Amino acid sequence: MKHKVKLTVIDKKLYPELQKQYCSDPNSGECPCYNIGDEFIFERDEINDHFWHMGLNTLVKTNADPDTVAGGKKIPHCSEAWDAISRYIYTGLQGGSIMKGWMKDENTMITCCSDGTRPVIFKIERIDYED
Repeated sequence: MKHKVKLTVIDKKLYPELQKQYCSDPNSGECPCYNIGDEFIFERDEINDHFWHMGLNTLVKTNADPDTVAGGKKIPHCSEAWDAISRYIYTGLQGGSIMKGWMKDENTMITCCSDGTRPVIFKIERIDYED
């Protein structure tokens, strides 16, 4: 059995009142790195090691210019997002249970980046397959 991990941006939040109160740019707006609906596929095998390269070139679907999306061919995943998602991606790539006992499906995780004024919500899914 081999494993891939699919990452999907399912939502983006914005808290302008917190940005006005705390950010150096009080009008910084929503996260510019991701778009709702962006999809990424991570593989770690003899050909690819997307984990090692912080998800560079994992973008498989977007409605935006792929060159401007984190995880595309030019930009690795945002460091704040990567810090929040990488442990679950690594676990999934190794065939481990992502959230057994917490989520309905132990191969799925819902999480978000740690940007408190404009978090991005991700769905992480382990995909099992045979060669």
